[in-house]
Amino acid sequence: MKPLRTFRLEEFLGKWEFSVRHHLTASDAQSVTIEELLAMGGDADREGFMKLPLTYVDSWGSENLREAVAGTYEHVDAGHVLAFTGAEEALFLVMQELVGFGDHAVVTVPCYQSMETVPLATGADVSPLVMRRENGWALDLEELRDLLRPNTKLVAVNYPNNPTGHVPDEATFCELAAMCDARGIRLFCDEVYRGVELDPARTLTQAADLSETAISLNVASKSYGLPGLRIGWLACRDRGLLERVERRKHYTTICNAGPTEYLTAIALRNRERIWARNRGILAANLPLFNNFFARWEELFDWVPPMGGCVCFPRYKGGDVEDFCRRLLEEEGVLVLPASIYYSEIADTPADHFRVGLGRLGLEPGLEAFDRFLRER
Repeated sequence: MKPLRTFRLEEFLGKWEFSVRHHLTASDAQSVTIEELLAMGGDADREGFMKLPLTYVDSWGSENLREAVAGTYEHVDAGHVLAFTGAEEALFLVMQELVGFGDHAVVTVPCYQSMETVPLATGADVSPLVMRRENGWALDLEELRDLLRPNTKLVAVNYPNNPTGHVPDEATFCELAAMCDARGIRLFCDEVYRGVELDPARTLTQAADLSETAISLNVASKSYGLPGLRIGWLACRDRGLLERVERRKHYTTICNAGPTEYLTAIALRNRERIWARNRGILAANLPLFNNFFARWEELFDWVPPMGGCVCFPRYKGGDVEDFCRRLLEEEGVLVLPASIYYSEIADTPADHFRVGLGRLGLEPGLEAFDRFLRER
């Protein structure tokens, strides 16, 4: 592995996330308490949790968790699931298994940084599949075809997308999976925002259900709003691949915490209830943001997210980095400036910033944002 560059997003949030007055760029849905989650499961789950022994669990994940994960797919069983400590560990390890020196990968840009940085660090040649604001951040399959090479081993995408909130239509996504299958290319899809699409009809079939070789990444953190559980997973019907990745996990966390796997299984079995709640929060917050950006349409281009908790408005008033810095310093409002999504392989939009719509109590932050604009 080559040295990994500084993870801009995590460094930035580590500095500001827990100290600002108004967190307007949170990437997760509103969380619940352990008490509320156990209540969803009922008396049997509450009793089971209280009697859970604090021992090691299977490196693959407990059978209880893996069965609950498999229940969220159509064609995946518990043997096709590998659990991790969050989505980041899964992403870090599987990318090292999928590509290396002499291989070629294609990655959607802008993206969550490790989806680009880790393949580059393996020595692979990585090409950007650039999502562009002028065409609605759409997935361009013709451009992808032009990028593919004889040594292309991986196409890595993220839908619903972070930071743009874009979701391709089902036909386009199915065509993507079929294209990869026909060429013997592994499709990897980061699906951590699946389940909170404002229009449930936009919910995509998961990659692991579309193809026997495709990989789906998911986590309890985002659409479930349970980042404190730190449980993520890979789903893939290629058991051999998961076995190789599991051996890499022996050098990182070895296994997860049993209590958090147990709680995650409860959440997964109650996913429709949790997703409905979180979609309701997003639906209630959307008019607030629509009205805010409508009042300041001379300064912003605003397109609501199709899926997920984040989106990527454009700032038309000049230097977005200075704008975000002054907003933070003067009103304590945190948004992510475009530089956080810097890419080593492509030019990314320099005039955008990320906002999050998934949490309760965002009105004071929008009021402070509005006050900053009126007094600038």
